[in-house]
Amino acid sequence: MSAESGLKTFRDANGLWENHDVMEVASPEGWKRNRALVLAFYNQRRRQLKEVGPNEGHKALVRLEHKFETVIITQNVDNLHERAGSEHIIHLHGELTKARSTLNPNLVYDWPDDLKEGDKCEMGSQLRPDIVWFGEAVPKMEEAARELLYADIIIIIGSSMQVYPAAGLVGQAAPFIPVYYIDPKPAINYELSRRSNLTVIKGMAAVEVPKLIDELLK
Repeated sequence: MSAESGLKTFRDANGLWENHDVMEVASPEGWKRNRALVLAFYNQRRRQLKEVGPNEGHKALVRLEHKFETVIITQNVDNLHERAGSEHIIHLHGELTKARSTLNPNLVYDWPDDLKEGDKCEMGSQLRPDIVWFGEAVPKMEEAARELLYADIIIIIGSSMQVYPAAGLVGQAAPFIPVYYIDPKPAINYELSRRSNLTVIKGMAAVEVPKLIDELLK
């Protein structure tokens, strides 16, 4: 979804990990070894986010929310869903425009600009990006799983369906409900292979999501 707005992604071979070792910029160990590198990496991502906007896929989901009870569960860390106008969003992997305390993870602050060494929380500890790094728990996974339990329709957009535990969330839903999977290179994982009511739509989110939303709104 975000790649079509011009953001580099974790998924692409030429994506945002280019020229960076993943563990150096997205792990607790990398943070301990080179705090300045990690801060610079996410500051660059934050600046890039200001240069792009929501695409037609983001906007179509807002139209869906006007008609149906809609919850967006995203692995993306940007704020493009919010900027498009969606209100019910669960960020599984954190939010790029926020920072949190290294002592108390419940102390989270809005942080749209550069995060620097010396920026501290009210407890006096250095702030870090509010991003779930490799090796860390996904705190909102239970909340997301509860939403899947009661879903009537699932739309999966632009996911490789290879990154767990998020890729397994669809397995929480009732087995008979409709699941739509939109992706330029759809990959059917174990959970999707068990769905009896799966529709795979091969294409870009900015093109195919509005089409599907139009059909659902009818």
